[in-house]
Amino acid sequence: MAAFPHSSTSPAVTVPSSLALPVIEASFPRRLHPYWPTLQEKTRSWLLEMRLMPANKVEKFADGLRYTDLMAGYYVGAPDDVLQAIADYSAWFFVWDDRHDRDVVHGRSAAWSRLKNALHMALDSPQGNLYHQDPLVASFADSVLRLYSFLPATWNARFARHFHAVIEAYDQEFRNRTEGVVPTVQEYLALRRLTFAHWIWTDLLETSAGCELPDAVRKHPAYRRPALLSQEFAAWYNDLCSLPKEIAGDEVHNFGISLIRHEGMTLDEAVSEVRRRVEECVNEFLIAEREGLRFADELEDGTIQGTELGAAVRACIGNMRNWFSSVYWFHHESGRYRVDSWDDRATPPYVNNEAAGEK
Repeated sequence: MAAFPHSSTSPAVTVPSSLALPVIEASFPRRLHPYWPTLQEKTRSWLLEMRLMPANKVEKFADGLRYTDLMAGYYVGAPDDVLQAIADYSAWFFVWDDRHDRDVVHGRSAAWSRLKNALHMALDSPQGNLYHQDPLVASFADSVLRLYSFLPATWNARFARHFHAVIEAYDQEFRNRTEGVVPTVQEYLALRRLTFAHWIWTDLLETSAGCELPDAVRKHPAYRRPALLSQEFAAWYNDLCSLPKEIAGDEVHNFGISLIRHEGMTLDEAVSEVRRRVEECVNEFLIAEREGLRFADELEDGTIQGTELGAAVRACIGNMRNWFSSVYWFHHESGRYRVDSWDDRATPPYVNNEAAGEK
């Protein structure tokens, strides 16, 4: 199946039949924030300014990785400065994920431990880490400081709490990969919610809507369920698309890999099961979305606060819907998953080994 991407003049993208989801293509129209062209340009400049990627790799790969497309298709309606901060943070997250992978591959346990501790400190004190010697830490501090400027301190504290848990989950992944431990299915699903940062991307919906949601709203099943389903879809669809890349790289963290190792499935059976779960997420979201929108209507009780809350919940749920199409097309347009085109299937061409002193 093919689609012409909104963000590019490239030819139509062909989706392999094993990964095609007709329900997404038919029922989840793709949207893109109008700020996207500027977003792409500024995030590219930020990657260079923060020294997150060498200039030659930024020039050759940054646009093709489509990191800004992913965010511009998700946080639709966000103020431009909010979307820019989110997109830069997202680009940082991908680079951090790559560093984590390279630290595992090259056995850099001490380097990973230093980075993990530095990120914890930068999360609590971004201002004091803007000039950290490691560009990954300094750029993290920069992006976090900007994200902290949009909503009250209570939102910042929640974001920090959620991301501290993400850092620790990445540390657990590091240990699992170093020791060759494949998590059981249930262990993996719990860990994946953290390494995919489910609650971080959901928290950022509030910055997009310009409103911190009170706990009674945020934790209400009518809001929490569509939020979780949108993130589960993204994480599991990512697993489906990245399975060849992760098998080539001797990964141990993938829904399919856990099914093969612990449930005795063949590769084809595991792919079918992950796909079934992905499709189930979509179908269940369509039901949960209706419940969430009814909840938004109920919040509009005639008061100013009720009107604002109802509008914010409606905006957040609308962007949960946008996440499905943005994630889906990202996986087929981004060079991040084109393993078959790489010289070495275990080494992504956009990563920078030399910066870490490797040869």
